[in-house]
Amino acid sequence: MLQVKKLSFSYSKDPVLKDINFTVNSGENLAIIGESGSGKSTLLKLIFGEYDLEQGQIFWKDNEILGPKHNLVIGYDFMKYVSQEFDLMPYTSVENNIGKHLSRFYPEEKEQRTNELIKIVELEDFAKTKVKNLSGGQKQRVAIARALAKEPEILLLDEPFSHIDNFKKQSLRRNVFNYLKTKSISCIVATHDKNDVLGFADEILVLNGKKIIAKDKPQELYKNPKSPLIASFFEEFNIINNKIYYAHQLKLVEDSNSNLKAIVKESYFNGNSWLIEAEHNDTFIYLNNIEPLKKEDVVYFKVLD
Repeated sequence: MLQVKKLSFSYSKDPVLKDINFTVNSGENLAIIGESGSGKSTLLKLIFGEYDLEQGQIFWKDNEILGPKHNLVIGYDFMKYVSQEFDLMPYTSVENNIGKHLSRFYPEEKEQRTNELIKIVELEDFAKTKVKNLSGGQKQRVAIARALAKEPEILLLDEPFSHIDNFKKQSLRRNVFNYLKTKSISCIVATHDKNDVLGFADEILVLNGKKIIAKDKPQELYKNPKSPLIASFFEEFNIINNKIYYAHQLKLVEDSNSNLKAIVKESYFNGNSWLIEAEHNDTFIYLNNIEPLKKEDVVYFKVLD
Protein backbone atom coordinates (compact mmCIF):
# COMPACT_ATOMS: atom_id res chain seq x y z
CA MET A 1 0.00 0.00 0.00
CA LEU A 2 1.12 3.54 -0.76
CA GLN A 3 0.44 6.06 2.01
CA VAL A 4 0.79 9.80 1.52
CA LYS A 5 0.45 11.61 4.84
CA LYS A 6 0.07 15.38 5.38
CA LEU A 7 2.29 16.19 2.41
CA SER A 8 3.09 19.84 1.64
CA PHE A 9 5.63 21.15 -0.86
CA SER A 10 6.76 24.36 -2.54
CA TYR A 11 9.47 25.30 -5.02
CA SER A 12 9.84 28.77 -3.55
CA LYS A 13 7.72 30.68 -1.05
CA ASP A 14 4.43 29.81 -2.70
CA PRO A 15 3.17 26.28 -1.91
CA VAL A 16 2.40 23.90 -4.78
CA LEU A 17 0.73 21.23 -2.63
CA LYS A 18 -0.79 21.56 0.85
CA ASP A 19 -1.90 18.88 3.30
CA ILE A 20 -2.18 16.02 0.79
CA ASN A 21 -3.42 12.71 2.23
CA PHE A 22 -4.39 9.54 0.36
CA THR A 23 -3.68 5.83 0.02
CA VAL A 24 -3.37 3.44 -2.92
CA ASN A 25 -3.75 -0.29 -2.31
CA SER A 26 -1.62 -2.92 -4.03
CA GLY A 27 -2.85 -3.50 -7.57
CA GLU A 28 -5.03 -0.39 -7.67
CA ASN A 29 -5.06 2.24 -10.43
CA LEU A 30 -5.35 5.82 -9.18
CA ALA A 31 -5.77 8.69 -11.65
CA ILE A 32 -4.73 12.21 -10.67
CA ILE A 33 -6.48 14.99 -12.57
CA GLY A 34 -6.43 18.77 -12.36
CA GLU A 35 -5.66 21.85 -14.40
CA SER A 36 -2.16 22.58 -15.68
CA GLY A 37 -0.07 23.79 -12.75
CA SER A 38 -2.23 22.03 -10.17
CA GLY A 39 0.72 19.90 -8.98
CA LYS A 40 0.05 16.56 -10.69
CA SER A 41 3.60 16.06 -11.97
CA THR A 42 5.12 17.44 -8.77
CA LEU A 43 3.17 14.93 -6.72
CA LEU A 44 4.45 12.03 -8.85
CA LYS A 45 8.03 13.27 -8.48
CA LEU A 46 7.64 13.49 -4.70
CA ILE A 47 6.28 9.94 -4.58
CA PHE A 48 9.26 8.79 -6.65
CA GLY A 49 11.69 10.52 -4.29
CA GLU A 50 12.95 13.10 -6.76
CA TYR A 51 12.42 15.97 -4.29
CA ASP A 52 12.83 16.25 -0.54
CA LEU A 53 9.61 16.66 1.40
CA GLU A 54 9.14 19.84 3.39
CA GLN A 55 6.32 18.37 5.43
CA GLY A 56 4.67 14.97 5.63
CA GLN A 57 5.67 11.40 4.85
CA ILE A 58 5.29 8.90 2.02
CA PHE A 59 5.40 5.13 2.54
CA TRP A 60 5.28 2.17 0.19
CA LYS A 61 4.45 -0.73 2.49
CA ASP A 62 7.12 -0.46 5.23
CA ASN A 63 9.52 1.65 3.14
CA GLU A 64 9.58 5.39 3.70
CA ILE A 65 10.17 7.26 0.44
CA LEU A 66 12.97 9.77 0.91
CA GLY A 67 14.46 12.40 -1.39
CA PRO A 68 17.98 13.14 -2.67
CA LYS A 69 19.23 14.33 0.74
CA HIS A 70 18.96 10.74 1.89
CA ASN A 71 19.69 8.76 -1.30
CA LEU A 72 22.72 8.97 -3.56
CA VAL A 73 20.61 7.53 -6.37
CA ILE A 74 17.05 8.78 -6.80
CA GLY A 75 14.34 6.14 -6.84
CA TYR A 76 13.69 2.65 -5.52
CA ASP A 77 13.89 -0.79 -7.11
CA PHE A 78 10.21 -1.50 -6.42
CA MET A 79 9.02 1.68 -8.16
CA LYS A 80 9.27 2.98 -11.73
CA TYR A 81 8.43 6.42 -13.05
CA VAL A 82 7.69 7.29 -16.68
CA SER A 83 7.95 11.03 -17.12
CA GLN A 84 7.34 13.20 -20.17
CA GLU A 85 11.10 13.15 -20.78
CA PHE A 86 11.74 9.57 -21.80
CA ASP A 87 15.47 9.27 -20.97
CA LEU A 88 16.08 6.45 -23.47
CA MET A 89 19.30 5.29 -25.13
CA PRO A 90 18.93 6.83 -28.60
CA TYR A 91 21.62 4.86 -30.42
CA THR A 92 20.48 1.38 -29.40
CA SER A 93 17.48 -0.61 -30.55
CA VAL A 94 14.02 -0.80 -29.03
CA GLU A 95 14.66 -4.31 -27.72
CA ASN A 96 17.98 -3.30 -26.16
CA ASN A 97 16.38 -0.33 -24.40
CA ILE A 98 13.67 -2.55 -22.94
CA GLY A 99 15.99 -5.40 -21.98
CA LYS A 100 18.79 -3.20 -20.62
CA HIS A 101 18.21 -4.02 -16.94
CA LEU A 102 17.27 -7.68 -17.38
CA SER A 103 19.85 -10.28 -16.42
CA ARG A 104 22.22 -11.45 -19.17
CA PHE A 105 22.75 -14.70 -17.29
CA TYR A 106 19.34 -15.93 -18.48
CA PRO A 107 19.28 -14.96 -22.18
CA GLU A 108 16.20 -17.00 -23.08
CA GLU A 109 14.13 -15.50 -20.28
CA LYS A 110 15.43 -12.03 -21.16
CA GLU A 111 14.44 -12.44 -24.81
CA GLN A 112 11.02 -13.81 -23.91
CA ARG A 113 10.34 -10.97 -21.46
CA THR A 114 11.50 -8.33 -23.92
CA ASN A 115 9.33 -9.74 -26.71
CA GLU A 116 6.33 -9.88 -24.36
CA LEU A 117 6.66 -6.19 -23.54
CA ILE A 118 7.29 -5.19 -27.16
CA LYS A 119 3.99 -6.87 -28.00
CA ILE A 120 2.15 -5.09 -25.17
CA VAL A 121 3.23 -1.67 -26.49
CA GLU A 122 2.64 -2.77 -30.09
CA LEU A 123 6.16 -2.21 -31.42
CA GLU A 124 6.82 -5.63 -32.96
CA ASP A 125 7.77 -4.11 -36.30
CA PHE A 126 10.32 -1.78 -34.65
CA ALA A 127 12.14 -4.16 -32.30
CA LYS A 128 15.45 -3.76 -34.18
CA THR A 129 15.03 -0.03 -34.86
CA LYS A 130 17.28 2.48 -33.11
CA VAL A 131 15.33 4.69 -30.75
CA LYS A 132 16.65 7.89 -32.36
CA ASN A 133 14.70 6.95 -35.50
CA LEU A 134 11.37 6.59 -33.70
CA SER A 135 8.55 9.12 -33.44
CA GLY A 136 7.71 10.76 -30.12
CA GLY A 137 4.79 8.42 -29.58
CA GLN A 138 6.89 5.35 -30.29
CA LYS A 139 9.54 6.54 -27.84
CA GLN A 140 6.84 6.96 -25.22
CA ARG A 141 5.79 3.35 -25.76
CA VAL A 142 9.40 2.18 -25.37
CA ALA A 143 9.64 4.10 -22.09
CA ILE A 144 6.51 2.39 -20.75
CA ALA A 145 7.78 -1.06 -21.75
CA ARG A 146 11.19 -0.41 -20.21
CA ALA A 147 9.57 0.64 -16.92
CA LEU A 148 7.66 -2.66 -16.85
CA ALA A 149 10.67 -4.83 -17.65
CA LYS A 150 11.49 -5.80 -14.07
CA GLU A 151 7.85 -5.82 -12.93
CA PRO A 152 7.79 -2.99 -10.40
CA GLU A 153 5.37 -3.07 -7.49
CA ILE A 154 4.18 0.45 -8.31
CA LEU A 155 4.28 2.39 -11.57
CA LEU A 156 4.02 6.20 -11.86
CA LEU A 157 2.87 7.52 -15.24
CA ASP A 158 2.91 11.21 -16.17
CA GLU A 159 0.65 11.85 -19.20
CA PRO A 160 1.61 8.37 -20.49
CA PHE A 161 -0.19 8.52 -23.85
CA SER A 162 0.13 12.22 -24.67
CA HIS A 163 2.51 11.72 -27.62
CA ILE A 164 0.69 8.70 -29.05
CA ASP A 165 -1.64 9.12 -32.01
CA ASN A 166 -5.29 8.21 -31.81
CA PHE A 167 -4.81 5.17 -34.05
CA LYS A 168 -2.91 3.45 -31.24
CA LYS A 169 -4.15 5.02 -28.02
CA GLN A 170 -7.21 2.90 -27.33
CA SER A 171 -5.63 -0.50 -27.82
CA LEU A 172 -2.45 0.59 -26.05
CA ARG A 173 -4.38 1.76 -22.98
CA ARG A 174 -6.16 -1.58 -22.80
CA ASN A 175 -2.92 -3.53 -23.20
CA VAL A 176 -1.01 -1.59 -20.54
CA PHE A 177 -3.72 -1.24 -17.90
CA ASN A 178 -4.93 -4.82 -18.29
CA TYR A 179 -1.33 -6.02 -17.91
CA LEU A 180 -0.94 -4.00 -14.69
CA LYS A 181 -4.12 -5.53 -13.29
CA THR A 182 -3.02 -9.04 -14.24
CA LYS A 183 0.32 -8.54 -12.45
CA SER A 184 -1.25 -6.65 -9.47
CA ILE A 185 1.02 -3.66 -10.12
CA SER A 186 -0.20 -0.48 -8.46
CA CYS A 187 -0.41 2.47 -10.82
CA ILE A 188 -0.75 6.23 -10.41
CA VAL A 189 -1.53 8.14 -13.61
CA ALA A 190 -1.36 11.93 -13.87
CA THR A 191 -3.46 12.89 -16.89
CA HIS A 192 -5.65 15.50 -18.56
CA ASP A 193 -7.35 12.92 -20.81
CA LYS A 194 -10.58 11.33 -19.58
CA ASN A 195 -9.94 8.29 -21.77
CA ASP A 196 -6.92 7.44 -19.61
CA VAL A 197 -9.34 7.22 -16.68
CA LEU A 198 -12.81 6.02 -17.60
CA GLY A 199 -12.81 2.26 -17.77
CA PHE A 200 -9.40 1.86 -16.14
CA ALA A 201 -8.99 3.83 -12.90
CA ASP A 202 -10.27 2.43 -9.62
CA GLU A 203 -10.38 5.95 -8.20
CA ILE A 204 -9.78 9.53 -9.33
CA LEU A 205 -8.06 12.14 -7.18
CA VAL A 206 -8.79 15.77 -8.13
CA LEU A 207 -6.23 18.49 -7.38
CA ASN A 208 -7.21 22.16 -7.29
CA GLY A 209 -5.98 25.14 -5.31
CA LYS A 210 -3.01 23.11 -4.02
CA LYS A 211 -5.34 20.61 -2.30
CA ILE A 212 -7.35 17.47 -2.95
CA ILE A 213 -10.93 18.55 -3.63
CA ALA A 214 -12.32 15.10 -4.44
CA LYS A 215 -11.37 11.43 -4.45
CA ASP A 216 -13.87 8.83 -5.61
CA LYS A 217 -14.66 6.19 -8.20
CA PRO A 218 -14.85 7.44 -11.80
CA GLN A 219 -18.53 6.54 -12.03
CA GLU A 220 -19.39 8.59 -8.93
CA LEU A 221 -17.42 11.67 -9.97
CA TYR A 222 -18.89 11.51 -13.47
CA LYS A 223 -22.49 11.08 -12.36
CA ASN A 224 -22.30 13.56 -9.50
CA PRO A 225 -19.65 16.19 -10.26
CA LYS A 226 -19.32 18.47 -7.25
CA SER A 227 -17.86 21.38 -9.21
CA PRO A 228 -17.63 22.73 -12.77
CA LEU A 229 -13.92 21.82 -12.75
CA ILE A 230 -14.73 18.13 -12.28
CA ALA A 231 -17.53 18.16 -14.86
CA SER A 232 -15.26 19.88 -17.41
CA PHE A 233 -12.81 16.98 -17.24
CA PHE A 234 -15.45 14.61 -18.61
CA GLU A 235 -17.65 16.52 -21.06
CA GLU A 236 -19.20 19.80 -22.14
CA PHE A 237 -21.47 20.86 -19.29
CA ASN A 238 -24.11 23.41 -18.35
CA ILE A 239 -25.16 25.08 -15.13
CA ILE A 240 -28.93 25.47 -14.98
CA ASN A 241 -30.70 26.50 -11.79
CA ASN A 242 -27.38 26.09 -9.94
CA LYS A 243 -27.08 22.44 -10.98
CA ILE A 244 -24.53 20.87 -13.34
CA TYR A 245 -25.78 19.03 -16.42
CA TYR A 246 -23.85 17.47 -19.27
CA ALA A 247 -24.73 18.23 -22.89
CA HIS A 248 -26.43 14.86 -23.29
CA GLN A 249 -28.74 15.68 -20.36
CA LEU A 250 -30.43 18.49 -22.30
CA LYS A 251 -32.99 17.39 -24.89
CA LEU A 252 -34.80 19.43 -27.52
CA VAL A 253 -38.61 19.36 -27.24
CA GLU A 254 -41.64 21.07 -28.75
CA ASP A 255 -42.22 24.53 -27.32
CA SER A 256 -45.44 23.44 -25.59
CA ASN A 257 -43.50 20.93 -23.49
CA SER A 258 -40.98 23.28 -21.90
CA ASN A 259 -40.49 26.82 -20.67
CA LEU A 260 -36.71 26.59 -21.27
CA LYS A 261 -35.83 28.51 -24.43
CA ALA A 262 -32.54 29.11 -26.25
CA ILE A 263 -31.22 30.67 -29.46
CA VAL A 264 -28.95 28.52 -31.63
CA LYS A 265 -25.49 30.02 -32.19
CA GLU A 266 -23.45 27.18 -33.71
CA SER A 267 -23.50 23.46 -34.58
CA TYR A 268 -20.37 21.30 -34.36
CA PHE A 269 -20.13 17.86 -35.94
CA ASN A 270 -19.22 15.37 -33.20
CA GLY A 271 -19.27 11.97 -34.88
CA ASN A 272 -22.56 10.26 -34.06
CA SER A 273 -24.22 13.57 -33.14
CA TRP A 274 -23.89 17.35 -33.33
CA LEU A 275 -22.93 19.57 -30.41
CA ILE A 276 -25.29 22.53 -30.40
CA GLU A 277 -24.13 25.78 -28.85
CA ALA A 278 -27.04 28.02 -27.89
CA GLU A 279 -27.74 31.06 -25.74
CA HIS A 280 -30.09 30.69 -22.78
CA ASN A 281 -30.68 33.60 -20.38
CA ASP A 282 -27.49 35.37 -21.58
CA THR A 283 -25.44 32.20 -20.99
CA PHE A 284 -24.13 29.70 -23.53
CA ILE A 285 -25.42 26.16 -23.14
CA TYR A 286 -24.46 22.96 -24.95
CA LEU A 287 -26.64 20.04 -25.96
CA ASN A 288 -26.46 17.09 -28.33
CA ASN A 289 -28.68 16.61 -31.37
CA ILE A 290 -28.75 14.10 -34.23
CA GLU A 291 -28.58 16.90 -36.82
CA PRO A 292 -27.31 20.48 -37.05
CA LEU A 293 -29.60 23.42 -36.36
CA LYS A 294 -29.85 26.77 -38.10
CA LYS A 295 -28.18 29.77 -36.50
CA GLU A 296 -30.54 32.10 -34.63
CA ASP A 297 -33.35 29.52 -34.56
CA VAL A 298 -35.32 29.53 -31.32
CA VAL A 299 -35.45 26.10 -29.69
CA TYR A 300 -36.91 24.67 -26.51
CA PHE A 301 -35.32 22.05 -24.31
CA LYS A 302 -35.80 20.08 -21.12
CA VAL A 303 -33.39 18.72 -18.57
CA LEU A 304 -33.01 14.95 -18.16
CA ASP A 305 -32.08 13.97 -14.59
